[in-house]
Amino acid sequence: MQFNQLVFLLFFGCVLFFHYVPRISWTWRKVALVAFSCAFYGAWDPLFLLLLWSSTIIDWHVAKRLYRTEGLWARRGLLGISLFTNLLPLAYFKYGGFILKNAAGVSHLFGSHWQPGMPDVILPAGISFYTFQTLSYTFDVYRKKGAPARSALDYAVFVTFFPQLVAGPIVRATDFLPQCDTRRQASWASFGWGATLFILGVFEKSVMADGLLAPAVDAVYRAGAGEVSTPDAWVGTLAFAGQIFCDFAGYSTSAIGAALCLGFSLPSNFRFPYASLGFSDFWKRWHISLSTWLRDYLYVSLGGNRAGAVRTYVNLMTTMLLGGLWHGASWNFVVWGGLHGTYLIAERWLRKVVPAARIWKLPITEFLLTMLTLVLVCFTWVFFRATTFHQAFSIISAMLGHAPAKASALLTGPGRVVALVPFAGLVSAHWLMRKSSLESVAARTPAALRVGILALLLILIICMPGEDRAFIYFQF
Repeated sequence: MQFNQLVFLLFFGCVLFFHYVPRISWTWRKVALVAFSCAFYGAWDPLFLLLLWSSTIIDWHVAKRLYRTEGLWARRGLLGISLFTNLLPLAYFKYGGFILKNAAGVSHLFGSHWQPGMPDVILPAGISFYTFQTLSYTFDVYRKKGAPARSALDYAVFVTFFPQLVAGPIVRATDFLPQCDTRRQASWASFGWGATLFILGVFEKSVMADGLLAPAVDAVYRAGAGEVSTPDAWVGTLAFAGQIFCDFAGYSTSAIGAALCLGFSLPSNFRFPYASLGFSDFWKRWHISLSTWLRDYLYVSLGGNRAGAVRTYVNLMTTMLLGGLWHGASWNFVVWGGLHGTYLIAERWLRKVVPAARIWKLPITEFLLTMLTLVLVCFTWVFFRATTFHQAFSIISAMLGHAPAKASALLTGPGRVVALVPFAGLVSAHWLMRKSSLESVAARTPAALRVGILALLLILIICMPGEDRAFIYFQF
């Protein structure tokens, strides 16, 4: 069940009906919300609910004990229980085959012919997201930065809340649980803005990502290594940069909008990332809920920047490598994270050795540095999208002008235009709105124009939907 499918609209209509039907207590509304959330998640596979509920029940009891326990080793033991019970299923379902494959590769280096059987398992939808969400709750209680939920029902709403359950944003208990204390009911203005965000998210996914950008990406990245020309390599990679933003930001925007229609507030997950001035700025704008999670619970725990420059660089690289591995059980994702770690380290070092001269603050300089950031980010997207190292290096080589002579055009002139124009429009919009927000722009826009734009988006969604594809981040 996806946001851009008719069945979800029917489902969400039922949720809204039970959420706003009069003369039902807030407790029973929350019970209904949990039940609907379980139905939403169970639509993928009812067995996945066992993992979701085991994580919910264990962390609920562990946090209660943690809050009452004072001994250091007892507290660490409870935290260890939470880490073990959450990370073990993640390791088995997501990384089991990856670990066995690499173990076999190492054994072959020593002359062994061990060939383990690969586990035939399906990755539970959203397991990385709700695992990090429940772990943040336990960490906050352990660090005494938050108290346990007042009731098991509130905690169940927090974990299972269907708009963001499968692909985020990753919500903190300290932000969400207080919203469960009193009845949530959206005002007409909030409901209207929530519906607007939902439609905008579906437009980004169905029209932009699936309809306009994905065909060019598929044409380039499904070609064999060595078959991609330089123009096609650039078009395919730029198109993927647009596709993954519109796909993932589209989900987050729709999730925030759906939650707002129910009276709940979720954190922003994107802030015009393709207008980033440097890579630390990029990670303040891209997948914000993950980047702040990694910062607060991994980077800070490793020591952050409190132990000198070298240790800071090591902590940055470790955080980004694990952040890359979080995305998938593949060395491609590790390289993707490693490149971002390298960028962040280089940027931090340059800020120390290059004087903060006035020239760096000129508009033209900011624009050029923003474009340089975007180009380097696009090089990392090659490893994110490519299926093998060989393919990734082949496409990067083609992007640098070293395409093989036998490479033929995979995209026609119109095909390239169809991909590049939406990407250029996306980057231009990010640049123009980099210091603003959707809310502030909407507030300055006349009501008649807002209605007209919304109607146009709906028409495009109906008339120009792309091939029905799962959201990219469902695989994570």
